[in-house]
Amino acid sequence: MFGRKKRQRDTGGGNRRQSPWVLARQRLRQHRPAVWSLRILVVLLFIALFADFIANVRPIYCRIEGRHFFPVMQQYAVSLGLSNWKPPFNGNNWRELTYEKAIMPLIPYSANTLDVYNSNFVGPFDKQKTKSPRYRHWLGTNRVGHDVAAGLVAGTRTAMLVGVVAMALATLIGVLLGSLAGYFGDQHLRLSRAAVLLYLLGLAAGYYYAFIARSAAWMDGNLLIEIIKSISIIAACLVFCHFLIKWVEKISVLKKPMPLPVDAIVVRLIEVLNAIPTLLLILSIIVLIKRPSIFYVMAIIGLVRWTGIARFVRGELLRIRQLGYIEAGRALGFSEWRILWRHALPNALSPVLIAIAFGIANAILLEAFLSFLGIGLSVDTVTWGTLLNEARSQPKAWWLAFFPGFAIFVSVTIFNLLGEGLNEALNPRLHR
Repeated sequence: MFGRKKRQRDTGGGNRRQSPWVLARQRLRQHRPAVWSLRILVVLLFIALFADFIANVRPIYCRIEGRHFFPVMQQYAVSLGLSNWKPPFNGNNWRELTYEKAIMPLIPYSANTLDVYNSNFVGPFDKQKTKSPRYRHWLGTNRVGHDVAAGLVAGTRTAMLVGVVAMALATLIGVLLGSLAGYFGDQHLRLSRAAVLLYLLGLAAGYYYAFIARSAAWMDGNLLIEIIKSISIIAACLVFCHFLIKWVEKISVLKKPMPLPVDAIVVRLIEVLNAIPTLLLILSIIVLIKRPSIFYVMAIIGLVRWTGIARFVRGELLRIRQLGYIEAGRALGFSEWRILWRHALPNALSPVLIAIAFGIANAILLEAFLSFLGIGLSVDTVTWGTLLNEARSQPKAWWLAFFPGFAIFVSVTIFNLLGEGLNEALNPRLHR
């Protein structure tokens, strides 16, 4: 009797309607290429996050004269300017130190470590001059003796960083502009003339003080810090203008509301960017940069790759804003901004995930192409593209072409397969 009731409860619970995200996750698990792509992606992200613990000339842990040190961890503090190397590490002669005990990384070389005894393109199967098999270059070296395996690990970090950060920036811009264009259109976003005037003045003043007046600081200072400062200046100008609106609106002429054609503006901006070849636009911007940096490459790729995400979000919101629950929200007295951010936009993000997956693949491929040409990156930055570039001068050094090329192929393929899996899982028309 009790067993029958339990089976009835189980059956009743199984007939409940599942949420679209649960169904999408189940469909994604059935897509075997996408599942394997996720597993490989986890491995690549692990390598990118712990690259310094995988390939490094410094020990992870060591004991010298009874004192305990963690040089890899201290390396981060030194890079941020929070610490300095002190004896016995101030000479950076890590191989010449006498360790009482040491835990070395899997690959005992950094990406820029020189091995003069194994320079001039030593292959993986060639005879190498090393103390022991522990220090063998298992994937060979380049002209000056850099370890290819350590370079691949450093290139993995660069590729994942560029792909994720660039598409995060593109997603932020695309979702913001696409949602405004798709939900409000050309007539539904109304602001007072005072608000439009002050916001435009705030943007103009913010742009001047953030970029033009600080051009010297952008060239000589730390890029990340300068970006944060510039964004803070623009935000401060807009906030200041926002508080002035209620005072300026006391003028009756400036209080009158006016529609903003945000949809037309966004669509025209997308058309202009899409009309210019992406590679040509990126090369034109990078040429103007005096101090190459990987952060510039990430920012530029993010600033030109948001158009596809904006089009997806705009198209979804053009459909969603006509649905019944949006009208119900308005009838209940919810503000348009609350309906957009809490109800309409979450239901329009499924195509964005697909666009992000394909976008990361394109960003990785684009970064590899730029580094292959030696454009936009500092000289000491090691990427998959720079390793491929060295193979041009020595065609017989097949390992310099095969291993980086295979890494690019794998990373781009897994993101494309993941995008296809997400498309099949999130597209309800394929499962009707």
